[in-house]
Amino acid sequence: MTILCLVRGPVLSPDLSLTEVPVRAERRDVAKRIWRTTAEDGTPFGFELEKPFKHGDTILQAAEVRYVIRQIPEPVLCVSLDMAGSAATGLGWAFGNLHLEASTEPGRLIVADSPVARRLLEKLGLPFAADMLVFRPGHFARGPLPAHEFGPSHQH
Repeated sequence: MTILCLVRGPVLSPDLSLTEVPVRAERRDVAKRIWRTTAEDGTPFGFELEKPFKHGDTILQAAEVRYVIRQIPEPVLCVSLDMAGSAATGLGWAFGNLHLEASTEPGRLIVADSPVARRLLEKLGLPFAADMLVFRPGHFARGPLPAHEFGPSHQH
């Protein structure tokens, strides 16, 4: 009988020299506070968290290995933000008005690939590129400044 490893939070100071065992999860699972999964080596985990994990969090560390949350990349659309600030603001408003989750990296806006997002970009006449990325809604990076995390709890 395999025993479930119950985890209540990330390892605060992980030893990055240890061998990494990925714990792969969909974005919607990573955003949960209570859930279960199995690591790639077959180790079962249960989570009862105060706040959700983030991609890259070490969740358990043993003598020779550390278990790390690895969010599964998903289809996204990327739009260049090489435009006037007012146009970029309007683009952000348009996605927000449709309640579509977004994030930014320096120079580009990222949204989950969906028919609604594609229609909006086509209607606005904006070129976009499809990609497969670890999508982190609410993560907003602005050039060399640190990224701001609003995350799924930022609701109106």
